[in-house]
Amino acid sequence: MLFGTIREDLRVVRERDPAARSTLEALLAAHLPAIWLHRPAHRLYLRGLRVPARLVTLIGRRCSGGVDIHPGARIGRRLFVDHGCSVVIGEQAVLGDDVTIFQQVTIGAVGWWRDNRLPVGERRHPIIGDRVVIGAGATILGRIEVGDDCVIGAHALVLTDVPPKSVVRAPASVTTARTRI
Repeated sequence: MLFGTIREDLRVVRERDPAARSTLEALLAAHLPAIWLHRPAHRLYLRGLRVPARLVTLIGRRCSGGVDIHPGARIGRRLFVDHGCSVVIGEQAVLGDDVTIFQQVTIGAVGWWRDNRLPVGERRHPIIGDRVVIGAGATILGRIEVGDDCVIGAHALVLTDVPPKSVVRAPASVTTARTRI
C-alpha cells in the first residue's frame, strides 16, 4: 500500500510536470516530502496526538520549501503541488483526488475574528472537489465548496461556493497606457 502510493505520487509528478523527465527528477519534486509526511501526521492527528502530528508537519514543511498542510486536513489521492513555495492548507480543509495546486495558494478559514463566532466543531475551511486546478496566488477561504473539475485562476479570491466545471478568474484591467518602456 505505502509503496503503491509513493509510485502513484511519482507517476503524477511525471505526468503533470514537464520538467520532471525521469523518475529521479520526479523523486526530487519539492512538494513530495510535505505530502508523504502529511499522511502519518494525519493519522497521528486523528488519534488525538496533535503535538507529534504538528512536529511531523513541520518537518514536511521545512523539507518541501514551504508546503504547509495542517495535519487535520483531509487530502485526496494524487495531489500535485507545482512550485510549492508558500502553499497553505488549513486544518479542516478537504481536497478531493487529482487536485493540482500552484505556488502561493491559501486554502483556509476566513479569519479568527469571524470564525470565533462559529460553534465549536463547525467547519471553517473549504471543501475542494476532484480534478480541481488552483492557479498561482489563489486564495480560497471559508465554509465553501468548490465543485469537481473547476479551474481557479491565478490570484483569484474565492469566498463563495463554486459549481462543478466552473472557471473562476481574477479580474485584470489596464489602468493606464504607457508611452515609453
